[in-house]
This record gives sequence, structure tokens and C-alpha cells, in this order.
Amino acid sequence: MSRLKLIKKALKKYDIDAFFIKNIFNVRYLTGFSGSAGVVLITKKNNYFITDFRYKSQAPLEVDKDFEIIIFKQQSDDFLKDYIKSDKLKKIGVESNFITVNDFDNLKSKFKKIKFVKVDSLIENIVSVKTPDEIASIKSAVDITDKVFSNILGILKPGISEKRVAAEITYLQKLYGAEKDSFDPIVASGERSSLPHARPTDRILKDGDFVTLDFGCSVNGFSSDMTRTVGIGHLTDEQISVYNTVKDAQKMAVDAVKEGKICNQVDAIARNYIKEKGYGNNFGHGLGHGLGLAVHEIPKLNPFSEFKLKAGNVVTIEPGIYIENSFGVRIEDDVVVTESGCDILNTSTKDLIIL
Repeated sequence: MSRLKLIKKALKKYDIDAFFIKNIFNVRYLTGFSGSAGVVLITKKNNYFITDFRYKSQAPLEVDKDFEIIIFKQQSDDFLKDYIKSDKLKKIGVESNFITVNDFDNLKSKFKKIKFVKVDSLIENIVSVKTPDEIASIKSAVDITDKVFSNILGILKPGISEKRVAAEITYLQKLYGAEKDSFDPIVASGERSSLPHARPTDRILKDGDFVTLDFGCSVNGFSSDMTRTVGIGHLTDEQISVYNTVKDAQKMAVDAVKEGKICNQVDAIARNYIKEKGYGNNFGHGLGHGLGLAVHEIPKLNPFSEFKLKAGNVVTIEPGIYIENSFGVRIEDDVVVTESGCDILNTSTKDLIIL
């Protein structure tokens, strides 16, 4: 069933006359529009894409033919009044995961005769199951990250800064065909590798460092997200032991992924193993997350998620151990859930690399 038909079907389920979509990732998913400003209104009979003058020429080139393109002059939701009248709208659904309290209150205040209904994860649930073409785009992005990682190994050495490594990642991803970074690269060395989302700094790589590299790129709007941790020079026995613990936990979790598996069960496999090895307090984030047009989508793989994995979900598997003020290790792959297991999209080795 097409994306639009699924939305139309959902209008009946939620007993609403229309669905108003502002999240730019969901707008692109439904329409194909790659710009930064646009909204969608889907009613029982019509489909509207609304943007401003900046995208007057771009929109007809990208927006799906099933949508009527409206160029609106003002940066507001005032355009809704025209379609409330023409399409006889009384109840409009909004994205509860993305609309702010202020925007929701403004809509209710501006259109007092309309009932606005918060709709939870409607598009996100549809988006979570990828089509073959979408998986192919993610795979293309993953291939670029793998190639970049191979190249980056050639510059990792004592004396180079984290910022320089991050800049090289961004440059190489675009050189190899990416539209953009899917997020700002994480390059964390030495004691800073114990920070899961460290920003690159002027810190210089040194002998004995672990260097965590977490980066991704976009192809056709779809994202990749890979992490590898690399050793520089002489590592301690503890560093090597922790690395192998994370590597084993990551493999165990990947091996457990398949259609029908509950996300918190997959998370528990890696988490319990890390706990058994004595590092339970050093793995504080979730095991992974969905991946697509956005870097973080549903499903979430964490101790609280009861989402049942479906064939076609693309998720990350990324356990880590972080020893405060000392070092950290994270290893991450992107995998496609199948009926019998999963397909690992990354080809970069997870064996410990010491440069």
C-alpha cells in the first residue's frame, strides 16, 4: 500500500478529516521535497504541499505528482483557513512527537472552531519499515562510511588533532558522493573517548589512546551511522580486554536481531553480557535506534522499548563501555531486520586495529 493510502486509511482510524505535517523528515518522506521549509496537509480528498517563494522552482522538480503545490507568501499557518473551508475540515491531526506546546496552543487559538488532535507516531511507524529502494540508499551511504573509515586509518597517528580527523571525514564523505554528513562527526581520543557524544577538539592524538570515530552521511536523503574504536600505539591489557568485551557484546546482539524480537530483549543480551564482565555501570545508553531519513528513528533498542522488530526495519547496534576520565569503546553497525535474522550493511572490520 502506498504511503499516501496508508495516511488516508489512518484518517479513518483516528476519526480526523486531515493530517497536518510539519516535521521536515516526514515531509520529505511523503513528498520527495529536499528543501528546508515546507509543510503538508493531507485531507480525505486532497493532498497539499505548501512552501514559500524560495522553493517555487525547486518544488515542481521534486514533489510527488499526487500533491498540489501551494506557494504561500507568509511564514505562518494562516494558509490553513483556505483549506479548512474548501475541504470542510472540522478535526485536524497534528504530529504529537514534533509539534511544540506553543505551536499547538497557537493553532487552537487561531482556529477556534477546529478540533486539533494529537496523533502519535503515525508516519514514524510507516517510515520504520523500509522499501528495497530505501534500503539501497542506506546501503550506498554505508558504503561511503566504510570507504571513508579505510581512508581515515591512514591519517590516525600521534600529533594529529581530533578536529583535523573530523574535517577529513566530512571532506571524504562528500568526495565519495554523499549529500552531507548525517550528523557532525564524533572524534574522541584518549580520556575523551569515555564521552559517548564528545565533540572534536584541538586535543592531539597520543600513543596509548583509544580513538572513537562515530560518523555517517546521507545519500538520497537516507542516512548511515557507523562507529569504530581504534588504538594508537601501545595499549594496556585493560583496554584490549574492554574492547573485546564490547566486540563480543555487539556480535551477540546482532545475532539476536530478527523479525518478531522485542527491542528490550535484544538490548538485554548485550547489556547483561557487559554486566557479567564487570562493566554494567559503564554502559548507560541504549543499544541502538532506527535509521532512515533521520539518524534517530523508531524503533529504539533500549531497556524500556517493547517495540517488536519488523522485517525491513533498519537499526543500529552500538553497545559501549565508558570508563570515566580514562577511555571508552563503542562499536556500531547498521543492520536490516529480516524474517530469519538480519543483514549487516557495514563491511569494516570490527577486529581491534592498533596503528
